[in-house]
Parts: sequence; structure tokens; C-alpha cells
Amino acid sequence: MTLVIVESPTKAKTINRFLGKHYKVISSGGHIRDLKKGDAGIDTKNNFKLNYEIIPKAEDRVKEIEQLAKKEKEVILATDEDREGEAIAYHLAQILKLDRKTKRIVFHEITENAIKHSLENPRTVDMQLVDAQKARRVLDRLVGFGLSPFLWAKISYGLSAGRVQSVALRLIVEKEREVQKFKPQDYWNIIVHLISGKHLFEAEVTTKNGKSLGKMGIDTEKKAKDIVDALKKATYTVTKIEQKKRVKRPYAPFRTSTLQQAAAARFGYPSKRTMMIAQKLYEKGFITYPRTDSLNLSQDAVKQARTYIQKEIGDAYVPEKPRFYKSEAKGAQEAHESIRPAFDGKATLASRVPQKMKLTPQEKKLYTLIWQRFLASQMQDAVQLATTVDVATQTPYGLHATGVVTEFDGFTKVYPTELTEKELPSLKEQQELKEKNIDSNKHTTQPPPRFSDASLVKELEQKGIGRPSTYASIISTIQDRNYVEKNEQKRLQPTTIGMSVNDIIVKNFPDIVNTGFTATMEEDLDKIAIGKKDWHKILQAFYSPFEKNLTKKMKEVKSQKIAKPTKEKCPECGEHNLVEKNGRFGAFYACGGYPKCRFTKPMDGEEGPPQPKHTDEKCPECGKEILERIGKFGAFLACSGYPKCKFSKPKEDKNAFSVPCVKCVEGLVKEKHTKKGKSFYGCIRYPDCDFAVWDKPVVVKDDRVKKDKMKLCPKCKDNNVLVEKKSGVVCSNKECKYKARATAKK
Repeated sequence: MTLVIVESPTKAKTINRFLGKHYKVISSGGHIRDLKKGDAGIDTKNNFKLNYEIIPKAEDRVKEIEQLAKKEKEVILATDEDREGEAIAYHLAQILKLDRKTKRIVFHEITENAIKHSLENPRTVDMQLVDAQKARRVLDRLVGFGLSPFLWAKISYGLSAGRVQSVALRLIVEKEREVQKFKPQDYWNIIVHLISGKHLFEAEVTTKNGKSLGKMGIDTEKKAKDIVDALKKATYTVTKIEQKKRVKRPYAPFRTSTLQQAAAARFGYPSKRTMMIAQKLYEKGFITYPRTDSLNLSQDAVKQARTYIQKEIGDAYVPEKPRFYKSEAKGAQEAHESIRPAFDGKATLASRVPQKMKLTPQEKKLYTLIWQRFLASQMQDAVQLATTVDVATQTPYGLHATGVVTEFDGFTKVYPTELTEKELPSLKEQQELKEKNIDSNKHTTQPPPRFSDASLVKELEQKGIGRPSTYASIISTIQDRNYVEKNEQKRLQPTTIGMSVNDIIVKNFPDIVNTGFTATMEEDLDKIAIGKKDWHKILQAFYSPFEKNLTKKMKEVKSQKIAKPTKEKCPECGEHNLVEKNGRFGAFYACGGYPKCRFTKPMDGEEGPPQPKHTDEKCPECGKEILERIGKFGAFLACSGYPKCKFSKPKEDKNAFSVPCVKCVEGLVKEKHTKKGKSFYGCIRYPDCDFAVWDKPVVVKDDRVKKDKMKLCPKCKDNNVLVEKKSGVVCSNKECKYKARATAKK
């Protein structure tokens, strides 16, 4: 048989459907090798020689792959078509000792035609793409391993910095400082409600010549009152009517950044969730590759779209010529294709309408959005008739009214826009109008809006920072490090520690957080990928001045660590007073007798890390006390001598929640904890499986296999399970209204 290796189990399962009995498709589970930890990974003195090791969690999987590869007659590498996918293929080839002629296939969509076409046209591993990935990984490692010890020494232990993440943090901090400097001002706007026959419409106050007063034109209550008093005595006469046709062109099909922006605007999805859903849709064969900055569409896709529009929507909605789009994103890879529904000869566009698809609620939402946007991109323009009316008042002020009437809905029939249609009544010049009432409303200017996930992605793309595959991880990383958090409006706001980290990096390493410098580095990586630059030279040009500056700043910059003594005694040891310190979770109190006493507690109004619990157990490596701590994946046991002793182990709990995952089937759902200690239930195969719920799932016995299983919602199913709340048993899907009368028992 021929062994085909992809990244994920879902992708393997989908491809397996299209290939015959002579093929065996397996997954690597993602990356299998990475640079060795510490200085051993990169030999900066030997032309950046790289030393790799198998990732510990991938060791068992690698052994399985090696055994299978020995048995089969041929190995084909079918990982994703981007740099990361090419790097995975390269490392697989290295571990399995495959020769340079080993077949490497790529495809933009997982359909039968695409897979078979790629098998007929294999290539070898693209070492230029691999070199670009190597350069990116080394740059990130050099910056991270260089700046992190600097931050430990100058601010607090445990902090870290990233090459691209630090630029994103700077943008968020600068926006926050704009908000802090902003001084609100009051202003008034006046709306006159006019009557023409039986029709009522609104008009805004302007100058006598019809010019806008501007937002701050009415900046006092007295001025607003004077205008209202004058208008109440006025007569109203139509002096000018203009009508113009407005043509609204359809939006281009989605690329990664615009998909994230649209999903955030429509559904409130953070970028990370959008990309996880999109990846699942791709792996199941429902959409094309979701990490792309191209707006290209294949000729077959355009043809199918035009045929579908003609048959299902109408001839009037098909433009005379197909529409083609060009990406404005810096460094866009135009050889790729945009994000669209995936289809071929058997799975046509008509058979892939959202209503016919078996998807989870979140998948259906995103798929429908992609479907609508793709179809709309090949439809006719929307045509509107815009009417503007000027009204004289025989006062120092005039009135201006606007209205829009849609003459032809065009692409908005499929992809509704945010445009509102406000129709004006039929009016004539010199026509007299009556005033019904006048509204004078006070407003206050608002500070510039903080970044949302979507607006930050847009800013990063415009500045050429990051690439489609990195946007979501950039945002999640700065949140995971506690440098940025989301406020009640779901806007990105820097934490105190985030601002401290940003300020010290901006002051001492300006190139690292310079948007132009970072964008140029991205362009250099793109040039490495097409063979126009040598990755060793790029790294040398960056590292030499960076290393010199780092050594200099480590000596010059004074420590900014907070250690203010207080009058409060430590409640644990009673010997020392508490001191104020600064850590990755912000300011907190700690015992002045550290490291003998390790007591800490959060300051009032601050979120601190969950407190460790004492145990009777001793560390088997150094003999010190073992503490119970809360980490990203729940409770674990670790040596109190950390960081000198790094011994740790999972906390064993025979009664811990553990049932098979209903979504991926392969994993187990267990209780986990956020970095601040809040519990939730999620699949241990994350990020390959994103199943997660806040409340404890209802568990029932599966008599067929004599094991426990989570109970599906009897109303909506679709991987939605029943969960236990104080009010009773409900569906985990908030859109489903199912509710049981009493809490179910295991």
C-alpha cells in the first residue's frame, strides 16, 4: 500500500474517502520536531546550525509512523501548502529517512478531483519554503530567548516577549494612551421632523448655505436652545432636490483577515475561534484552505457560481463578464486561492448549499457566511437612487435631508450589507413643509475605540505585520501572557504588566517593535520562500546588532521591580512583613521572607494567580515539599524548589470527570482550568478538537460498550450536550431552549 501522511485525523478521514484500497492515510498530529531547548537549539557561532529533537508529546506517534512507513511500498507527504505544512513534510522526511525524490502533494481544497489531480502531479519538498519557516522560527526563538531573561532581570520572573506579538502589544498600548489622553466634550445635534402631506421625514440643521455645521458646530446648550427657538418660528421651503444613482459593487471573496473581521462583526467570534472552525470545515472538505491572503478564484469556481446564480436566483443577477479581484494585502500570495465553498464534479456548488450541509451550529454559521460572500462576489452590482433635499428656513440656518431607495438589490440579495434604506417622500422645489417637532439631543464625544480582534487583524494586515496563518495566534498569545485582556465591550485593553513590558521594550529595543522594521522582515521571509534571499544572511544581519544591544542594555538598564514594604505581617509565617511586588498577573503581595516563605495574595481589585496548596509529599528529586498548583490544564503537583528543581507530575484523581468526547470520539473530556483558576470541561486533544463547555456535562451509561458517555441534547443534538446548572439540566448550545425539569444524575 501507499502511505499518505497529513497533519490531522479529520483531514486523514476525509481524504481516505476519496482514495482506494491501495492507500492508507494517517495523521502526524501536527508538528513532530522542534528546535532543542535553550542554547542547544541554535548554534549562532556556526552559521546558525540548527539542532532538532522530537517533541515529547509526539514521540509515540512518530514510532507508529516509522513502523507503518517500513511496511508500505511508498510514502507520500500531504501536509498543508503553507510554510508550516512544508516544514512538517520536511521533518517527516528527515525522521523517516526518505530520499529527496519522495512525493509531496499539495491541494487548496479537499475534494476528490483536487486529491487525484495532486497525486498525478506530485513534487518534492520545497526547501525554499522550509528555509523561510526555519528563518521565522529562529528569529522568534532568538528574540524570545534574548528578551525574556532581560524582562526577568528588570521587571519580573516569568515574563516573555515575542517578535511579532510585541508589535501587536505596542499598537494596543498606544491606542490605550490615546484613550487616556482623550478629553470628552459635549455637543448637541438638532433634528427637525417635517411633514409633507401624510409623510413624515427627518432633516438635520446646516448653515444657511447648506454647509454642514460639523460635529462640534453646536457646542453649548444655549446655542442649541437659540437654534430651536428660531426654527420653531420659521417657515420651511424646499429649495433644491438632487437625485443620483449609486452603484455598490460586491465585496471580494474572503481571505483570512476579512473572514475574521466578518465573523467578529456578525457573530462576535474571536479570531482564534473563527480559525478553529474554518480549519475544521477545510479538513472535512467543505471549504478551501482558510489561511490565505489571495483573492483569486479558479475558473471552475467562477463558472459554477455564475451557473448557480442564473438557475437559482435569476439572469438579471449575473454580470456580463466574470468578476476578478486583486488583493491589496502586502506580500499577498496571488498563486493561492481565496476562501470559498469546496466542490468538484461530484460535490457541486448546488449540492453544497448551507441548508443541505450536516454541520454543527457554529460551523453552519461560518460556512453560510463564506457561501454568501463567495456567491455575492460573482453577482451584479446593487443600484440605489440617492436623494438629497435642501430646505430654507428664513433663519441663519438651513436643513438637509437624505434618502436612499434601492432600485436593484443585486448582490445584496445573497449577502446583505449594513446599508440602511431611508426613503424620502415625493417632494417638489418651492414646496412648503410643516414642522411636527424638533429634537435637540445632547451628546458627548467618545474616545477612539480600542482594538477588537477584527480591527487589530485589519491593522496588522495593512502594516504588513504577520501573515494569515499567524493573526489568530498573535492575539491569543498576548492574552495568554496576561499582557492584554478583553474588557466588557470585548475590546483589547493592556494590563499594567503589559504596559510595563511594552514601555521597556520600546525604549530599549525600538527596532523589535517598529512596524516598518517588522514588515520588512516579513518581506525578507517571503523572499527566502521564493529563493531571492539567503536565510543565513538575513539572520546574521538581524542577530549581530541585536546581540550587541542586548548585552549593553542588560548592563545599563536599572531594575524596575516593585518591592515596597508594607506594615502587614505575613499570615503564614508571622515573621516577616508583606511587600508589594509585580508579576505576570500584575501587582500582588508577597512575604518579605521569600524564598523561605512563599506566601502570596492578590492586591484588592487585582486578579492574582491561584494560590498553591501544601501537601505532605516530598519531591523525589530534591526532597523539598511538593505543592499543588493550578495550571492551564488543571491541578498538578510541583516541587516548591522551582525554578531550580523542575519536577512536576499530574494530580491523580480516581473520581475525576473523564468521558469520551462526542465531537472527535478519539479524545477524553476532562475538567480543566483557565489561567485564573476557573474550571471548564474540554477535550484533551485541544487544539485538534475544540470541544469545551463551562458547565459539567450530564453523563449516562452506554449499555452497548458498558462505559459512560455524555448525553446529547434530544432537541438539537449536533454535538451539543446537556449540562448541569443550578436551575436544572439545559443544552450547552445557548441558542437551543431545551431545559429539563430536574438535574440528571450520573
